Amino acid sequence: MKVCPKEHLATIKSFQKDEATASLLYLIMAKSIKDKKNRRIMLKMAKEEKAHSLIWKQYTNLEIKPNKFKVFFYSIINYILGYTFVIKLLEANEYNGITSMDCVKDEFPEIEHIIAQEKAHENSLIEMLDEERLNYTGAMVLGLNDALVELTGAIAGLTFVLMNTSLIAMSGVITGIAATLSMAASNYLAERANGNSNALKASIYTGIAYLITVVFLTLPYLVLPNDMYVMALCVMITTVVVLIYVFSFYIATVKSEKVMPRFLEMAGISLSVALISFLIGILAKFCFGIEV
Repeated sequence: MKVCPKEHLATIKSFQKDEATASLLYLIMAKSIKDKKNRRIMLKMAKEEKAHSLIWKQYTNLEIKPNKFKVFFYSIINYILGYTFVIKLLEANEYNGITSMDCVKDEFPEIEHIIAQEKAHENSLIEMLDEERLNYTGAMVLGLNDALVELTGAIAGLTFVLMNTSLIAMSGVITGIAATLSMAASNYLAERANGNSNALKASIYTGIAYLITVVFLTLPYLVLPNDMYVMALCVMITTVVVLIYVFSFYIATVKSEKVMPRFLEMAGISLSVALISFLIGILAKFCFGIEV
């Protein structure tokens, strides 16, 4: 039986709890995976996480139960965003937590070596996963990015022309739904021309991403009173930034990339178009003397 110094006991216990939590979560997620190969890999990862928790148990000498709230929370995220995202997010947090504890690594050098070996093997297992939805990230990027650029610009441009949230919302919804159908159809034809046998599924992902963006961008204008169009515009711009960051974080996580370059690029393009369209709207109102 190994002895853990009291000053490190809380840290080691947290590592053990994280490993036990991941093991239970992977077992739960494995049950929802239809693909046999992916399910087998997930079950193997659950087994390895359990082995990790047993390593820490040698020092705590305690039976530590998984964090049920985390299991529930990540199970919901798994249902929405997929298991690849959940796994990579958990593993990144787990690895960063361990590598940041220099005092613990100095105290337990053999554990650092064991965990390094296990992580290398674990990463190779993650790369073997083949989640279907990740084959359509390009389609989702197309739908989201196009909606953000087009609809943000259109709504910003209409804000000071119409000066009425209900009218702006109606225009945004009509424009957004028409653009959703148009973008999905265009992507389907493009994918078919490129010989993609899953062209229909790719176009559906594009359409869904576009439509979700339409809902989020028009919502402030639907909720706020008619005379609060400036506030609605500010809320919409904030929503755009949040949407871009969330999506950038998702893509960067599943592709093991840095989030900020992708975020800054998408945000810069969308907000620039919105600003230009906003100025065009003011200019058009002034030049044509439009009063609504």
